[in-house]
Amino acid sequence: MSVLASASNTNETMGAPANSGGSNSATRIIAVACIIGMLYYGRAFFVTLISAVIITFILQPFVLGFMSWRIPRSIASFLVCSMFVLLVYFSGLGLVTQASGLVDDLPGYGKKIGELIDGAADRLADLERSMSQMMPKKIQEQQAQQLETQKKGRRARIIAPPPVDPNAPAPVQEVRIKQDESPVLSFLYSRFETIYSVTLMASFVPFLVYFMLSWSDHIQRAFLNMFDGPDRAIAAKSMESVAKMARAYMAGNFVLGVILAILSTIFFMFIQLPYPLLIGPLSGFLSLVPYIGLPLALAPPVLAALPVYAKLSGYLIIASGVGTLHLFALNLLYPKIVGARVHLNPLAVTIALMFWGLIWGGIGLVLAVPIVAGIKAVCDNVTSWKPYGKLLGD
Repeated sequence: MSVLASASNTNETMGAPANSGGSNSATRIIAVACIIGMLYYGRAFFVTLISAVIITFILQPFVLGFMSWRIPRSIASFLVCSMFVLLVYFSGLGLVTQASGLVDDLPGYGKKIGELIDGAADRLADLERSMSQMMPKKIQEQQAQQLETQKKGRRARIIAPPPVDPNAPAPVQEVRIKQDESPVLSFLYSRFETIYSVTLMASFVPFLVYFMLSWSDHIQRAFLNMFDGPDRAIAAKSMESVAKMARAYMAGNFVLGVILAILSTIFFMFIQLPYPLLIGPLSGFLSLVPYIGLPLALAPPVLAALPVYAKLSGYLIIASGVGTLHLFALNLLYPKIVGARVHLNPLAVTIALMFWGLIWGGIGLVLAVPIVAGIKAVCDNVTSWKPYGKLLGD
């Protein structure tokens, strides 16, 4: 009996860690699922907050520069935020000024697109006829008979009215009033909730940035007070590493985008493309979107070229020029300006783009790399998390 009791006690003791390990794994899976759900359903909030934090890291050196002139932090933060808002405003005003002329030319664009569609349909019809002529005569005769039979059947259905049942009640005629609705208004109405939430969250960004800048010292002290002993030094170092990474990454992308915008504008002016001051910056900065930058960069110049170029050679010139600039920036400039500051391997970047793009859409593709780079910066400073940092690193 004592042997059986000891054996049963041993089994119970050995089974306890296994059950606790299973419960811990289930708890972690549930916690991860809850976090992903929060990120998905609260994407407007998290995107706004992360964007404000990144902008704060970028503008922090300018605030410190004003403070070196013995200007209080609150006033320096207000001046920097005002300058940033004015920069965005005047940039948007310039784009709107260029876009106003593009709106006036929209009827010409619609006509040109209609002509291109009609031309493509005619070419397809000619191709179908030429392919049918290459077939044997017996097959051509069979196809002609089938087409004639189908035409006769359709003609008979149109000419012959359906039988009328004298006992059936008279049909009720419905009067429908067709309302002419603008496609733009219909789209805006269907997307009103999304547009409203995005606009509402975006309006909070300047205020968040100002409060983060003006309360930077207080926020940093309060955050570090949450840790004790050596952990406080690790937290401070991690925060500084994330700030440096964000500034370096965004500054590198901005410099690269400006270079591409200038080169694209010069190229579009050289080939006499309409609205180069609008199309050039759009194409240059869209080229920086990971993995889908080239097709996005091609879209604005191709649309602008519709009323100008009637032959395929013009579009090939645009594609070759934009493709050359994209490859030049991706292979030569990006590794030196941006890649050296992030130190992420391609697999980690690809998985990050898939994950954040699935959760947050297009804005997730833009924020994926700085988010993962920030996580890596934290992992590199925490001793127990350093293997994860090496897993993400290059």
